[in-house]
Amino acid sequence: MKYLITLIIIASFTSIVYGFTIQSEAPVASNKLIGFGTVGIFLVAMPLFLIKHSKGKKMKDYMLTEENIKKMRQKSSEKPENQSS
Repeated sequence: MKYLITLIIIASFTSIVYGFTIQSEAPVASNKLIGFGTVGIFLVAMPLFLIKHSKGKKMKDYMLTEENIKKMRQKSSEKPENQSS
């Protein structure tokens, strides 16, 4: 999966760079290459990356719930040992 994501990102960046390179010669083709590169990065590679790195993590830990708000308030009210008032 790691190599697939890397391959998609390299291909997308190559497509974008090549699209900007040939922009003065073939504007229609260059716009398509730039668009395909952008779609490859944001609609293919990024979701694959997020799926790969979010396996085994609890989504509840990242949601703003009453329980998490109370935990954050407790942490902010506690003073570190090296600080005095």
